[in-house]
Amino acid sequence: MKKSNLIFTALLVPMDYFMLFLAGISAYFIRTSDAISQWRPVLFNLNLPLGKYAGIVFLVAFFWLMIFTVSGLYKIRRINRPLEEFLKIVVACSAGLMAIIVYIFIKGEFFDSRFVILIAWILAILLVAFGRIFIRTIQRFLLFNYGWGAKRIVVVGNDKITQNIIRDIGNAPELGFVVSGKVEKLDLEALEKIVEKNEADEILLGETNYPNGQIVELMDFCQEKQIDLKFVPNLFQAATTNIEIDTALAVPIIELKKTALTGWGKIAKRIIDFIIALICLIIFSPIMAIIALLVKLDSNGPIIYKNLRVGLDGNFDVFKFRSMQLKYCTGEKYPHHKEASEFEDQLAREKNLKQGPVFKIGGDPRRTRVGRFLEKWSLDELPQFWNVLTGKMSLVGPRPHMPKEVSGYQKHHKKVFNIKPGITGLAQISGRSDLDFDEEAKIDIYYIENWSFGLDIKIMLKTPFVALFGKHKS
Repeated sequence: MKKSNLIFTALLVPMDYFMLFLAGISAYFIRTSDAISQWRPVLFNLNLPLGKYAGIVFLVAFFWLMIFTVSGLYKIRRINRPLEEFLKIVVACSAGLMAIIVYIFIKGEFFDSRFVILIAWILAILLVAFGRIFIRTIQRFLLFNYGWGAKRIVVVGNDKITQNIIRDIGNAPELGFVVSGKVEKLDLEALEKIVEKNEADEILLGETNYPNGQIVELMDFCQEKQIDLKFVPNLFQAATTNIEIDTALAVPIIELKKTALTGWGKIAKRIIDFIIALICLIIFSPIMAIIALLVKLDSNGPIIYKNLRVGLDGNFDVFKFRSMQLKYCTGEKYPHHKEASEFEDQLAREKNLKQGPVFKIGGDPRRTRVGRFLEKWSLDELPQFWNVLTGKMSLVGPRPHMPKEVSGYQKHHKKVFNIKPGITGLAQISGRSDLDFDEEAKIDIYYIENWSFGLDIKIMLKTPFVALFGKHKS
């Protein structure tokens, strides 16, 4: 672990304490200010003077730091995830607030001002978040301008995934990684020369199709040199991370669960899907009405295009605004689907498209003028909120594919059918149409195995930015 990470994580503790104390004191002054006291007279200042209150805040702030620790806010990480950190701050401060309420209830005494408690909670969330932004800003400044804290990585491999990793590291210096070397094949002698020059903190294995013996030797090498080792998982490794051990029988039994989305999580996700989809349909209804008019005026054919896709419970129709000329709309409901399929095959041959069962093409000549605009900004997908409302899709999940595409799946690809497909998903925000199918399947399987509400929230919040500003859109 780089010393800089340790230092800046340690600095968070006094910063958090100061911000918590400041939040508590500020809440007191806000409550006793003329603006608030005119609205509601102050009746507690004699029973709870500032000095006594400050002593209480002094102790409570220490207690909240312990809650922060349990919540993982002082876990040392190289990559800072602002949204995840903010959500943890909200949860930790809320837990601290509940602890205070329970204490007051057990003690059997009313606190002198509920307003102070509420404002202190809100200020604690905002000020702690601000303090951490300040610390992270200093850390990023030192990283960008002086390279202090950057982790030097040696990348092993020469395939497309390895090239993408090197490209992404170069395009995202805020991650704190620097590619200090590249070895095209797993060669321990070449790696040792790089390590001897003190140019490696970590080795990242991009290609994993090496014999197990070589991988074990690399692991031993990294352990001997005290270097971290990371690797890109293959499809099987990505699919076998979610397990449960049952010790009820004479021997431990390992269950390979299809997905982490089970039980109450599945119920809660469906409720959230329904509520958000309903709200979005209401909010976007004026925009959808305008789009419907433009589609109708631009070309002949139906406004809504029903495209047959495969989901959790079999085939279903995905609703989209029609963005192609009618004769190129593929699907059993359209008379020209055979011509469209033949045209797809011709395009694939002419443009030498990526291998895989899914047809992807940038600058598709079949699109209408309005269709190109809708597809560019993902507006053609707005009717899919109806699919979510009826339960055929989810807000977040794997990308739904057509039956003819699914027919080209290998067995391990079909794991994406363990949950409902989504309007957006981890694969969609990770690379859009630039991803080949194997990469997309790998990312979708990771999502299925590691599902959480926090991950869903991050995907949904990131989706609009990718849709509007994503570099990978065709």
